[in-house]
Amino acid sequence: MTHVSARRGALYVSVAATAWGTGGAAGSLLFDTGGLGPVGVSLWRYLLGAAFLLVLTRSAPLTWNGRTLLVGAGMAVYQTAYFAAIAHSGVAVATVVTMGATPIFTALGSRFLLRERLGRVALGALAAALAGLLLLTGEAALETGASLGVGFALVSAAGYAGVTLLSRHGRDDDSRAVAVGGFVVGAVCLAPFALAEGVVPEVSWTSVALLVYLGAVPTALAYGLFFRALTALSATTVSIISLGEAVGAALLGVLLFGEHLTPVAWCGCVLLLAAVTVLAARADAA
Repeated sequence: MTHVSARRGALYVSVAATAWGTGGAAGSLLFDTGGLGPVGVSLWRYLLGAAFLLVLTRSAPLTWNGRTLLVGAGMAVYQTAYFAAIAHSGVAVATVVTMGATPIFTALGSRFLLRERLGRVALGALAAALAGLLLLTGEAALETGASLGVGFALVSAAGYAGVTLLSRHGRDDDSRAVAVGGFVVGAVCLAPFALAEGVVPEVSWTSVALLVYLGAVPTALAYGLFFRALTALSATTVSIISLGEAVGAALLGVLLFGEHLTPVAWCGCVLLLAAVTVLAARADAA
């Protein structure tokens, strides 16, 4: 496997976060055009993501071991728990708790499990990024209120952090092969729930195009780059840069769905993006 520099790893995870930011919009459009629920969309996302990556990894052996099983289970847990958080507390609460708690869980796990130290650059970026995230989504979260959804969001954050830490620990494995294995295991975990919810989409050019895009860009491309970045960067650095997803999702909400951002939320966007940019530019120091 070709060595990835810290700078290139930062670029990879930045592109992945940008791609993830479009996944929510694609999923929301699929709810309307494809007649699918959240779990059904997640199942198709993993199946198609695995299919696209299999084409790229056809000459490489897939990684089937205990770590792969845990990564796949973690992906199923955090995806399902996130949708459960949305159902109980709305998108704002689910987003701010899940994305805010993930780098904290990851930082703690990387310190005590992987013995990775959090440098001053990363610590400052983490504080700034969390402040920006709170400004971006906190106002809507306070208006919605907290409930059982907060618990689900924390479970989602723990699952996401677990996947990041496991993948960082197994950084010598082929990243694309690990991603494929994770997708397959995650799909198997989600299949019973998806079948109960409804898994056959309403076929149209729009729904097919959205499914293909969801499987190819925010899934195959993004996760492939994410796992690749973990071979070069610390788990905490990757999780902080990934917070850039919130900015992309917010901007798409404004452009595609007519959502409104307050001046405070716009300040949060700027602060969060600045923190991510500084950390990505100084990846070697983080």
